[in-house]
Amino acid sequence: MKPLPHIYEVKLTGGPAGYASLSAPGVTQLRTAPPPEFDGPGDAWSPEQLLIGAVASCFLFTLRAVAATSKLEFASVELSGEGKLDRCMGTTHFTEIILRPLLSLPEGTDRIAAQRVLEKSAKVCFVSASLS
Repeated sequence: MKPLPHIYEVKLTGGPAGYASLSAPGVTQLRTAPPPEFDGPGDAWSPEQLLIGAVASCFLFTLRAVAATSKLEFASVELSGEGKLDRCMGTTHFTEIILRPLLSLPEGTDRIAAQRVLEKSAKVCFVSASLS
């Protein structure tokens, strides 16, 4: 890892209605729009999906690092995530984000050690921690 702090830049281009384009140096441009719940078209990544995707991606990349440090081998991981957007104390915000990892392990792997790695990954994922 490179020394901290790290700076991440994005650029958003859009008009008074419709789609927007999200870009960052070196990566494919991403089309975004409001979700259907906010009268969007439902065929582009929404900010809400991007947030849950950021949490899920960070969890996976953290899991890889924690597993490597812990000498835990795994074959693959499938991760579903959902976020609950609700009104609470006068503001609309995510009140809950749930990740459901399914870790495939090689035969003979210590399942208790694997559970500890999953728990530690959830705890140290900095995107999740930034939302707390």
